[in-house]
Amino acid sequence: MNAIAQTLTPIVSDSNLYQGDNLPPLWQERLKRAYGVDTITSTLVCPTTIQQLCQVMESANTHNWQVLPCGNGSKLAWAGVGKPVDVVISTQNLNQVIDHPVGDLTVTAQAGVKLADLQPILLKTNQFLPLEPAYPESATLGGIISTADSGSWRQRYGGVRDMLLGVSFVRSDGQLAKAGGRVVKNVAGYDLMKLLTGAYGTLGILTEVTFRLYPVQEASGTVVLTGDADAIASTTQTLLASALTPTAAELLSSGLVKQLDIGQRMGLMVRFQSVTKSVQEQSSRLLEVGQQLGLQGTLYQDSDEVTLWQSLPEQIWGMPQSTSITCKIGIVPTAAVMTLTVLDTLTSGTGLGFIHAGSGLGKVRFDPETVKPETILKIRENCQSHSGFLTVLEAPISVKQQLDVWGYSGNALDIMRQIKQKFDPKTLLSPNRFVGDI
Repeated sequence: MNAIAQTLTPIVSDSNLYQGDNLPPLWQERLKRAYGVDTITSTLVCPTTIQQLCQVMESANTHNWQVLPCGNGSKLAWAGVGKPVDVVISTQNLNQVIDHPVGDLTVTAQAGVKLADLQPILLKTNQFLPLEPAYPESATLGGIISTADSGSWRQRYGGVRDMLLGVSFVRSDGQLAKAGGRVVKNVAGYDLMKLLTGAYGTLGILTEVTFRLYPVQEASGTVVLTGDADAIASTTQTLLASALTPTAAELLSSGLVKQLDIGQRMGLMVRFQSVTKSVQEQSSRLLEVGQQLGLQGTLYQDSDEVTLWQSLPEQIWGMPQSTSITCKIGIVPTAAVMTLTVLDTLTSGTGLGFIHAGSGLGKVRFDPETVKPETILKIRENCQSHSGFLTVLEAPISVKQQLDVWGYSGNALDIMRQIKQKFDPKTLLSPNRFVGDI
């Protein structure tokens, strides 16, 4: 037993502490992929109470141990490679739903609760949390917030920041802090939640979170239009300028359309969820618009629709252990179709990508056997020329070593570093994994 284990065992007990060969195989695999090393020397700690988590972090602060916070670890390989840390703190055992006041349409839960476990509880009251993260079976609420991983529903409900009402988190010195509250109309204090969302665990370790919820709609239907890129662009503009109210609207690359087997060339996938008559009327109107522009249109309902929306992220993410290159991109929405056209051209149709029609945010997936880093850089240049970005989330370590994973070209690095210094003056949390090697 090493010195770290000797210090932490009295806090969390032997059953919640792993090191060396005792690390569960899945954790060994994920940590190796995250750091590009063959041997893992980090100590994995899984506190069962918030008090234990505070004590573990306080010990790390006292001994200057570097810490990697995570939930179930499915996204440890995202973003920067970083350096192996002394302690990996998992919140997977902080998995209790604290409060669900049905009338207030909110839920408070510990950060280690898996979304896949929370949704069935909410559905019993005809409510849901409109998030569709990568690896939905293992994604925890804390991990979803830390990576700002929302999904297709952002067209209607916004991103993670828009649904988050309050958080509790452990600071780098082991002290517990709070931001926001448990009610929708909460305006007290600084909006630290927006800082913690998408910070990849560099500012604190989430312990409890409160989300706003939404009622489940009576009916659902999805219109898929495929065909000429210019016609898809025109239809998208008409959709966004109209009175139609889709809950999801995704522009699809021709490679992804082919992979999903839903048509030919570029695609537009639009979901309507409301009362039955409204869904029928809105779907019919969009199909008519597409038909007038020469697009092939199909209406998906019931189990076919569910399968279609499950297949979309699966084509991008695959398995956490896959060797593909997955990136997050963002551009002004009006440039979305052109960006997907560039993607199709540069990858000869092998690149799989989708972009949210309303926000311009999206995901793309490449096969490292056919797409080289130079091609990814060209796609990044295209995104940046339209006020956007391309961030490499998952990729083989050899690929990440050839690229600037974040590719950040803005002017906020100094502010980011100042914020990091205020929250984590010793640089203990997730070192060197964020933008600018923060």
